[in-house]
Amino acid sequence: MPKRKAHAQWKGDLQNGNGTMKFDSGAYEGSYSFKSRFENGTGTNPEELIAAAHAGCYAMALSNELAEAGFTPESVNAEAEVELEMVDGDPTITTITLSVEASVPDIEEDTFNQHAQGAKEGCPVSKALAGANIHLNTSLN
Repeated sequence: MPKRKAHAQWKGDLQNGNGTMKFDSGAYEGSYSFKSRFENGTGTNPEELIAAAHAGCYAMALSNELAEAGFTPESVNAEAEVELEMVDGDPTITTITLSVEASVPDIEEDTFNQHAQGAKEGCPVSKALAGANIHLNTSLN
């Protein structure tokens, strides 16, 4: 399997500096700062990128779980919310909430929820983030 890379550069001190992050593929490049990470400033932050990675991985994992069980999802829309909190004086990712809304013909809600939980546990990004509490909210159309 291929290896993936991203690059970050930071200039200045923590509170007044700024930086850029970019994907090696060229698909994304953006700025970040203390304010965009710890307040509500303009730009992105590592937690937002983690959320995007988790939502993308989870949507693919759930689609695969459903297909392997004989169901063809029309759509799987996933959102990840990453909480950064102070723990013992250190910023820490404590909780990630995955929310999924899917349209899957001919599936019972209990069956869907079982596959949704299995995808949460099997998603490679979920595994990488196992130190955080990962919650799952589901909605079947």
